[in-house]
Amino acid sequence: MASKVTARSQKSQVKTDYAYHHTKCVQTAARKSSSYSASQVQAQATEAMAEPAYTIPVFRQRTADEGTEEYQRVSTNVGKGLTVIQDELHRMRMATKAKVESLALHREVKEMMYRRVDTSEEFPRMPDFLVALRPHTVWEKTPVKLFCTVQGTPRPVVKWYKGGVPVDPLSAPGKYKIENKYGVHGLIISRCVVSDTAEYSAVATNPHGSATSKATVTVKRPAASGESCLLGLVPRLTEIHASKLEVSLLDRFSVSFGVEGGSISLACTMVVVPDLPNVPPLAQWYRDDKLLTAGRLAEMSVGGGAARLTLPHLAKDDEGLYTLRIFTKDGTAEHSAYLFVSDAPPPVPGAPGAPISVKAFDVNADYVLLAWKPPNAVNEAPISGYFVDRCEAGSDTWVQCNDAPVKVCKYPVHGLKEGRSYRFRVRAVNSAGVSRPSRGTDQVTALDPAESERLQGTEEGVPSAPGQVVATRNTKSSVFVQWDPPSHPKNLMGYYIDARIAGTKDWFPCNHKPFKHSRFVVHGLIPGETYTFRVQAVNVFGLSDESQESSPISVEPALSTPSAPFGITMLSCDGSSMTLAWKSPAHCGGSKVNAYYIDKRNADTLLWKEVNLTGVTERLCSIDNLTEGVFYEFKVQAANMAGVGVPSAPSAPMKCEAWTMDEPGPAYDLSFSEVRGQSLVILWKAPVYTGASAVTGYVVEMAKKGSSEFVTLNQEAVSHRYLQVTGLEEGETYVFRVRSINANGVGKPSQASEPVCAKALPGTRELVAGVDQETGDVFLSLEACEISETSKFVWSKNYRGVGDCPRVAVTTKGRTSRLTFTNPDKDDLGRYSVVVTDTDGVSASHTLTEDALNTMLELSYAIKHPVVPLKHGLNYEVLEKGHVRFWLQAVKLSPSVSYRVIVNDKEVHSGEGIKISHDVASGVIQMTLDHFTRANEGTYTVQIHDGKAKTQSSLVLVGDVFKAALKEAEFQRKEHIRKQGPHFSEYLYFTVTEDCTVMLACKVANVKKETSFHWYKEDDEIVPETPANVMSGAVALPIPMFSRKDQGVFKAVLSDDRGKDTSLFDVSGNVFDDIINAIAKIAGASASELVLQCTPEGIRLQCYMNYYTEEMKTVWKHKESKIASSEKMRIGGTAEMAWMQICDPSDKEKGSYSIEISDGVQTHTRGFDLSGQAYTDAYEEYLRLKAAAFAEKNRGRVVGGLPDVVTIMEEKSLSLTCTVFGEPTPEVSWFKNEQEVACNEHTKVTFEGGKFASLLINKVTPDDSGKYSINVRNKYGGEFVEITVSVYRQGEKLPEPKLGQPKAPAAAATATPPPPKSPATPSKTPTPASSRMSMKSPTPASTPAPKSPAPKSPTPTPSRGVKSPTPPRFMKSPTPPRK
Repeated sequence: MASKVTARSQKSQVKTDYAYHHTKCVQTAARKSSSYSASQVQAQATEAMAEPAYTIPVFRQRTADEGTEEYQRVSTNVGKGLTVIQDELHRMRMATKAKVESLALHREVKEMMYRRVDTSEEFPRMPDFLVALRPHTVWEKTPVKLFCTVQGTPRPVVKWYKGGVPVDPLSAPGKYKIENKYGVHGLIISRCVVSDTAEYSAVATNPHGSATSKATVTVKRPAASGESCLLGLVPRLTEIHASKLEVSLLDRFSVSFGVEGGSISLACTMVVVPDLPNVPPLAQWYRDDKLLTAGRLAEMSVGGGAARLTLPHLAKDDEGLYTLRIFTKDGTAEHSAYLFVSDAPPPVPGAPGAPISVKAFDVNADYVLLAWKPPNAVNEAPISGYFVDRCEAGSDTWVQCNDAPVKVCKYPVHGLKEGRSYRFRVRAVNSAGVSRPSRGTDQVTALDPAESERLQGTEEGVPSAPGQVVATRNTKSSVFVQWDPPSHPKNLMGYYIDARIAGTKDWFPCNHKPFKHSRFVVHGLIPGETYTFRVQAVNVFGLSDESQESSPISVEPALSTPSAPFGITMLSCDGSSMTLAWKSPAHCGGSKVNAYYIDKRNADTLLWKEVNLTGVTERLCSIDNLTEGVFYEFKVQAANMAGVGVPSAPSAPMKCEAWTMDEPGPAYDLSFSEVRGQSLVILWKAPVYTGASAVTGYVVEMAKKGSSEFVTLNQEAVSHRYLQVTGLEEGETYVFRVRSINANGVGKPSQASEPVCAKALPGTRELVAGVDQETGDVFLSLEACEISETSKFVWSKNYRGVGDCPRVAVTTKGRTSRLTFTNPDKDDLGRYSVVVTDTDGVSASHTLTEDALNTMLELSYAIKHPVVPLKHGLNYEVLEKGHVRFWLQAVKLSPSVSYRVIVNDKEVHSGEGIKISHDVASGVIQMTLDHFTRANEGTYTVQIHDGKAKTQSSLVLVGDVFKAALKEAEFQRKEHIRKQGPHFSEYLYFTVTEDCTVMLACKVANVKKETSFHWYKEDDEIVPETPANVMSGAVALPIPMFSRKDQGVFKAVLSDDRGKDTSLFDVSGNVFDDIINAIAKIAGASASELVLQCTPEGIRLQCYMNYYTEEMKTVWKHKESKIASSEKMRIGGTAEMAWMQICDPSDKEKGSYSIEISDGVQTHTRGFDLSGQAYTDAYEEYLRLKAAAFAEKNRGRVVGGLPDVVTIMEEKSLSLTCTVFGEPTPEVSWFKNEQEVACNEHTKVTFEGGKFASLLINKVTPDDSGKYSINVRNKYGGEFVEITVSVYRQGEKLPEPKLGQPKAPAAAATATPPPPKSPATPSKTPTPASSRMSMKSPTPASTPAPKSPAPKSPTPTPSRGVKSPTPPRFMKSPTPPRK
């Protein structure tokens, strides 16, 4: 709400001239003193660390009574000087009167001089260029200036463009300079380059229009070929020294932190005019006011708009206050900041830090005295001594100089060689180990100079402890610490400052190099945190005792008066009063702004008048008793507990004229929340002047900083007074303004907001929604990344303060604030935000959705009504001996847990046959039943109580589920009994060996020598060749050449006097298929490539393998087409191979062939390409074998009827009759002792029907004994068949039969065997009907030639017992012998 005050009259305000001026002077002096003292202390304490604490100024005096008292107090104190004061009063009165009269006269003259001009300027006028731009042509590297003069009412704004693109001087510092003096606008381009050639334009704009003036700038470069002759045309620059440049520092290095052994760069960017590449500014770097020189440890560079110092090898010696000093035309530009270097991790945990500032003194020809500063030991064990090392120039080897640690920080190094150079370093030692080495000294040459730096004599012992330590506020991340020096310094080297967070015990070092002064600014602290400090003094003998601790201090900016408010704007006017608003000071001075004071003046006067004596707390004030039509100016001062700050700049003149427009006035107090890289939330307050109707909405407009082109963000007006803006460019700066809307239209825009950069604060955190694990409360929480002593957390829902709403409760602890919902429901849904006051904009928001709330409510209910979480619900398992175990497992159990086990609504306890127990570590609760029977069917429940939590789990064992459990229990019980005697530990199973032998195997246990083992198949016992050895624990039955005939049920029986066990294995169905697949897997892996074999029937392809049976899944393919067994393509195999025969092959059978052997998982493929020459050779061999088989089939032969041996009694008749075959009909000849038998009365030869041949001998005599043979032959060949005839006399002993024939009586021999009714049907490959008929005939060549000629035959007579013609041996049997 606006504060309403009434301006006092001129008479009541002035009192006396002296009192007024004296009071104003006192108050003004107090304000200036306050502002100066605070700012001076803060700046000098931070940079020089040498300024004592400031004094808080007296608060501003305001009331009339207080002014009178001040006057009376001054008059009383003056005493005798009253006369002097009265004279001064008279003089001031006269001077004031003269000044007022002079000002009035001056104003009257001014009005008369410019009345006509002012009258003309009151009329609106669009911009007009009185002097337009003109084109320029310049040489490269020379400047050019463009000027123009423009007029218009109101005064136009001029913007410069290059090729239609706005000229931004900040984009190229030092390149462009824009001027505006007395209505003359200018653009200066320094050191032009060819790329500056373009059309430049000046655009003047005011509310009534715009005007443009254009001109072309051409930049020329001298031609390369004639450069020497054209250089004289280029204006020559006078020689410029580096100290004659104008240098302005831009980005400056801040307080920095490094680590020993690392590297760091300190840099300042700057603008140099003129920017000459060959003449960089003269820059010098200092550390603790000592000039640094460029070298290995410090690299310096100046140029490219920056001065840079790089420290590539950081050591604690580099810690200190660094100053960059740049010489400029007007003197020097300087900037200083502190560099802190912390210890690197020690080589051994607990070891001290490295010593510092090792320096050589008293250099002589054979020794040197070294001195150094001890490291700061805060949490490490005390230092017990130091080791000194030396390294001769040109070597990298360090040699330790002292065998035992030296306890003081100095040591004389002896044994040096005159004229040689050395470097030295030092290492500290404590009980934990040795530190890292210090930085080595510069090279020291062992000479005996006439003069050398001497180490001053020192008093023995460490210094006394420093005195009182006082810490005061400095900045939001640093504290100013000062202390009293020790009473006994004893050649003090400096101080170490330590700090710790209040409430903790761990100290940490603030500096790592002794600081010489008794005041220090500690940087890098956590804003808002509370710290305590202590100090130790240092000399060569070590560290003093710690000083007393300082009082705890919170890290806050130093207290000072606030900066000036700004952005004074008028929100409403009724002709006699104005309502003003303004923006808060940019800096509150470390204390909350608690009052504002407004001054006013008529725009035509210089005298300011106070509007309010009592400060207003709101940034809105209504000022009454104004004169309508008069222009007024206002200024505002802010006050806090440190005093009244500086006044704001005077506002623009505001005319006191009643607002009568129908549209609403401007919104005000634009602020920002939740500023992030791509979004922010803008908030504002409703306009004071609403117009002819109520405000119905708002429109937000945005523009980039420096641009006047505002873009409307929301096409539809929003009724609430906030808007989330998205789609921003991170790092870009924007300005915003808001327009109010009512039924009559869109009102005036608000004053543009302050520029805001779309970038989140470092360490920004978002609001977190959660549930308290202890209470179950639903809450929103924010941990602020920054906070001050006066900060408050302001919570809002939909950007309206929650205040004392009973639905929520806000609690704050340290940096964290929590908003807790008392009874959350759907009414609590919405967008919640929190702002941390007195920070750089720490804020966050969170939208609470219905789904998220429901999830948190479920979790809240679970916490408020806790249950014991279970990993596994109630379950059962059947154990050995048929015992049944019921169990469940909780996630966690406490030792005080209690539980109940209920079976069928009746609680059970441990007892006979029942064991109930639990294990806290694993969370298992169990019950074991020793006898599980049908009576145990039912429902089992376990109820658990553990503290406040409880749960229960049930298991229903009825019906089929119970039957399955009971069956399993009975089985386990029987198994237990079975295992008391000999038993199978593994029942029968099968394996297949590499030679494809199937092994039925099993494993036995609990056996002894007397235990018997028997195999059965279909109840028929199998006796293996090798008896089973049960003592080995494993028994196997081999089944070679496995095939379908081996299907059946196999049984193994194990027994002795303790019992019997049986294992059955049904080799059928799927088991049989599995065995075949296992065989196929081994056989397929061993299969050879297809082999070609020709037969008389055709061409055969063969695949050899370890074992083959027709039950294996084999597929033959021709050109990827499956082959089915037929008369044309026959498929078969033996135990050694699988084959496929092509009968009567033709050209259609050419191509590739393959066999696929599948084991159910993998397919083994072998192939053969039967085409080309391979087919030609095979076909020719087939034809040859076919012809040989045909001849063998149709040759003459004896097919049956003749015996091998005949024994006959003398005088009996002998008839030798046989059946012969041949196509064509063969010729038959009979021989006796290789002589052809002639036909006579004694011997008769017959051949009937071309089939039956007979030899009849009547009344045999001993002379008829001998070897008889028959020769059957046609054109395809023939054969001999021999018969041995023995004739014995009556009464003689029967001769022994020969050729394995049984004894036969003569009568039997005389019987003539009847000829068969028909000849035997020849097979495809004819063979003798009996093995006896395949006996070979004698070879006729072994006896003399017969007297009678041998019978003629179409073919030569073969040798005895040889068939003719006979195919080659390898072609007789296409199956090779098994390997």
